[in-house]
Amino acid sequence: MITIEDALGVLDRVLQQDRLTHLQEVVFRCAWEGLTYEQIATAEDYDPDYIKLVGAQLWQLLSDRLGQRVTKSNFRVALRQFTQVDRPTIPTSHALIDWGEAVDVSGFCGRSQELESLDRALTEEQCRFVTILGMGGIGKTVLSVKLAQQVQGKFEAVIWRSLQDAPPLDVILSDWIPFLSRQQETELPDTVDGKLARLMHYLRSSRCLLILDNVESILESGDRAGHYPIGYESYGELFRRIGETVHQSCLVLTSREKPKEVAALEGQFVRSIRLDGLNSTEAGEFLKPKQLEANSKTFQRFINLYGGNPLALKIAASTIQDLFDSDVGEFLTQGTAVFGGISDLLDEQFDRLSHLEQQIMYWIAIDRDGASLSELAEDLVPAVPKRQLIEALATLARRPIVERRGAKFTQQPVVMEYVIDRFIDRIYHELCSESFGLLMSHALIKATVEDHIRDRQIRMIMQPLVDRLTAPTHCQTDLEEKLKNVLIKLRQHYGCAPGYAAGNILNLLCCLKTDLTNYDFSDLAVWQAQLQGVSLHQVNFTNADLKKSVFSETLGNVWSVAFSPDGATLAASDTVGTIHLWNVLDGQKILTCDGHQHWVCEIAFSPDGNWIVSASGDNTVKIWNAKTGGCLRTLTEHQDWVISIAVSPTAPILASSSADRTIRLWDLNTGKPLQVLEGHQHWICKIAFSPDGRMLASGSDDRTIKLWNVQTGKCLKTIEGHTNTVRSVAFSPDGTLLATGSEDATIKLWDIETSNCVKTLTGHLDQVRCVNFSPDGQTLLSGSFDETIKLWDIASGKCLKTLQQHRGVIRSTIFSPTGNMIASGSADQSVRLWHTQTGECCKTLQGYTNFVLSVEFSCDNQFLASTSTDQTVNLWDSATGTCVSSFYGHENWVWTVAFSPDDQLLASGSFDHTIRVWERSTNQCLKVLRGHTNWVWSVVFSPNGTTLASGSFDQTIRLWNPNTGECLHILAAQSRIWSIAYSPDGEFLASGEENHLIHLWNPHTGQCLQTLQGHTNRVMSIAFSTDGKQLVSGSEDGTVRIWDLKSGQCESVFQNNDRIMSVAFSPTSDHIASGGIDQTVKLWNLRTGDCQILRGHLDRIWSVKFDREGLVIASGSEDQTVRLWSVETGECLKVLQKPQPYDGMNITNVSGITNAQKTTLKALGAIDG
Repeated sequence: MITIEDALGVLDRVLQQDRLTHLQEVVFRCAWEGLTYEQIATAEDYDPDYIKLVGAQLWQLLSDRLGQRVTKSNFRVALRQFTQVDRPTIPTSHALIDWGEAVDVSGFCGRSQELESLDRALTEEQCRFVTILGMGGIGKTVLSVKLAQQVQGKFEAVIWRSLQDAPPLDVILSDWIPFLSRQQETELPDTVDGKLARLMHYLRSSRCLLILDNVESILESGDRAGHYPIGYESYGELFRRIGETVHQSCLVLTSREKPKEVAALEGQFVRSIRLDGLNSTEAGEFLKPKQLEANSKTFQRFINLYGGNPLALKIAASTIQDLFDSDVGEFLTQGTAVFGGISDLLDEQFDRLSHLEQQIMYWIAIDRDGASLSELAEDLVPAVPKRQLIEALATLARRPIVERRGAKFTQQPVVMEYVIDRFIDRIYHELCSESFGLLMSHALIKATVEDHIRDRQIRMIMQPLVDRLTAPTHCQTDLEEKLKNVLIKLRQHYGCAPGYAAGNILNLLCCLKTDLTNYDFSDLAVWQAQLQGVSLHQVNFTNADLKKSVFSETLGNVWSVAFSPDGATLAASDTVGTIHLWNVLDGQKILTCDGHQHWVCEIAFSPDGNWIVSASGDNTVKIWNAKTGGCLRTLTEHQDWVISIAVSPTAPILASSSADRTIRLWDLNTGKPLQVLEGHQHWICKIAFSPDGRMLASGSDDRTIKLWNVQTGKCLKTIEGHTNTVRSVAFSPDGTLLATGSEDATIKLWDIETSNCVKTLTGHLDQVRCVNFSPDGQTLLSGSFDETIKLWDIASGKCLKTLQQHRGVIRSTIFSPTGNMIASGSADQSVRLWHTQTGECCKTLQGYTNFVLSVEFSCDNQFLASTSTDQTVNLWDSATGTCVSSFYGHENWVWTVAFSPDDQLLASGSFDHTIRVWERSTNQCLKVLRGHTNWVWSVVFSPNGTTLASGSFDQTIRLWNPNTGECLHILAAQSRIWSIAYSPDGEFLASGEENHLIHLWNPHTGQCLQTLQGHTNRVMSIAFSTDGKQLVSGSEDGTVRIWDLKSGQCESVFQNNDRIMSVAFSPTSDHIASGGIDQTVKLWNLRTGDCQILRGHLDRIWSVKFDREGLVIASGSEDQTVRLWSVETGECLKVLQKPQPYDGMNITNVSGITNAQKTTLKALGAIDG
């Protein structure tokens, strides 16, 4: 409803310099009130005809400026219409609105003046920055939500966020910018300043309303009120920029204290409003449900006593109901002290609670996001009968300090803050006195809750407690000694009795980043310990109860994730060759399926959930019992990697696709082959059944999609449109659409009937590896090598959300059967679960592996370099076997390493598509070479050290200047590059390739000089002889071949029992070495033809190298070791291994974890018995 003042404000904008005369304003105001010209003339003592003339001139002036006929009878409507055009309403369907954790304000009452003032400041006066100030409980939060609801139609984007849990500004900006960009900008600057610049761009280009609630959470109090604690200073820069910079948006804060920037900037565009208490009328409406008894005078005294503070009134009203039979007068006659603050009231309320009610209050505050009846029943120690718990919750629910949201109980921010402060204070004094109360009955953090909640628990409970404990002396060592003493006392008095004390102490030590080597937690209940990524060398957990504690997993790069049909189980497969199954609810590992000899590329559940099927790089398909983990059947018809697997939804048919360019159909029950579908010209990367099971779709490296008739095996259609490998295909639930994801970074939606592309979705910055439809068919899910997951609206093709927490390429995504959850698997060795609606990551299953992928001796033989799946390059002293340094920087597996001829530089190539050049003596990364668009498998320096060559899965070899980082040449191959090698004179460069061929190149001209043919599978490794006349190659066809380079002929073939991963020529050229899948190093004497087999490794060998004198062989294996062997005797001289996270950790007789979890811990170094 437009007011007279609003209307005059509009006239000011319309008329600009031509202000109304005094009499024109009088006529306008009187006409607004409905007076006739005669009444105006009488009131103002003017001639009626003169007033009519002034009116006519006024309406003509407005007609000219508004572009429509304006009269005394329609000027109100004309101005209202102009207001709507001047401040356009954004249609809800186009506006971006994110309410975050905004509270329900359906019961909002009062505050009409404040709302009107704030509305005007935001919509008419174009304020950039508004702060709502007031004490705790005064109603700032609900007012901010109500305000946003009221004005949302005047903004293109609205975001409401609470700072109650004190998130760093970087977190807020990383949330806001993708949202405001409609998910178009997800690659954000690394710095906060960079992100602030991007935010200001969107605030200038769009009309946005940003609301930050509970700003006092990121401010200091006391003498430094309004200032920022360490780590939060960047909020001040945000406030300054928004207040000083010209833009068309508005930031609204609610806070108990005024940030110093607000005080400095207040003026035309920066305002603050202090919220006072409710007046008697508003308070009466607010307290109406309480049905208090009081006359008007008594009620006014009551309102005045508590300053009209809504929360204080609500708490006091509860007391009046409980103790004074709702009689306000009786309450006041008791001489209750004048209201001194919310904490006084909360003290009174809390002290009146029963012991059980207090315990529940602490748990609700710890849980941060609310606690359900079942969660409380599970958490309480000692356990409480369910009926007693229900009664206590019913009592609490009647009090104003607990609120109910659905099935969960929660607290207002002021109450939660009070309870947490009280909790921390109690824990602090218990630790100081080495006593056990809340320390035993409550967890400081919960390892099993959703990730974002645990992060809040650390930030709001654990870290403040640590800060307080270390404040007196600022000595961490003293605190560690104190915690050790508490552990000893705990074991003496409580032993393994149920409780959280030992887990709390362990979590505190982890927060302190204490070296936990040799700590003793034996015979204790170690509950809710968060131990992912924590080193626990020689820690003693003998006889410990590890209930709800979370450890690292043995996950390699995750290739595939799948939900069971009932959504209760999550499965993932990895590059270790293992399938893992977890309980979705608590993240506890159920079992593992072991048996594949190579990466497990994809998994799927049968429709009844009883079986799991898997496709592997060992050329097999396996069928597993999902309840026991036992392998039921192995299907072996494929001749190369099996990349994709699919189970028909309507018939017992299993489909598999392979690098051998075929799709095979199998009888799921018997394993009998049914059909072979042929037609693709390259790897078939993904297959999917239509919902009715009658059609199969396939996507291939040949850039095409094919649709097949499952019954006949005939190709129905070939669809073209992508410009690179088609990595993923998925049918919509109704079978009318096909979604495809490609290495060209696009997603395409195809009409099945016409084969027409109906939409192309762009937004990913790298290849799209997976696409999935939601169960309702309205949303599409995609995962990419750009390390992001995106949710797309099918109807509009717009990106709805971008999920960004993985630190590696995304290989697999899937919706849960209900669609409320998403699972993702990544090369960062983790599986994550996400809430579909909010995009929050709710659980992370973090893996650890340290496969050794590459070894290389320095030219002077003093050092040995190795690379591994832990994303590091390690440098070892060859003589002592000691790891002397590690090089950090890669963001994925490091597959290859090379020394420069002078040993001053190291080069490493990674699955992160980069090459890094390091200075050996300082560990400094000198250059990051970017250009490859796929994995880098091999790097090598030219003999003179002036050039560095790299070979990649992107089918190119790049030649670089290692000093400048400049790319000198690009050699285009016709297949993926697995290995490259320079000839000793530097005149030739050889490449071993996916297409079974070896090519010899002129590195100066880029010309391909020679092609060596003979292998029948990919060529994994090549090496020149010292004189450069011969080349040795190792292949997945199980052979080692020696080639005469002058003739191009194969001179010798050495047959192996399994696939070869690596070969090497000795410096004397009289021996070759090979390593591969069979876990052995084979040493071939070229003079005698004898083969010596070196045994010791426990898993496949990825790399073998001779030292520069030919006396020692180094081998690197998936068993996480490097072994040094004597060439003369075959003896293993040394075993080099980096410590695993749980080396020597004693888990003898532990309880509270499953057998699958014990197996995982032992695989990571733990000992049992």
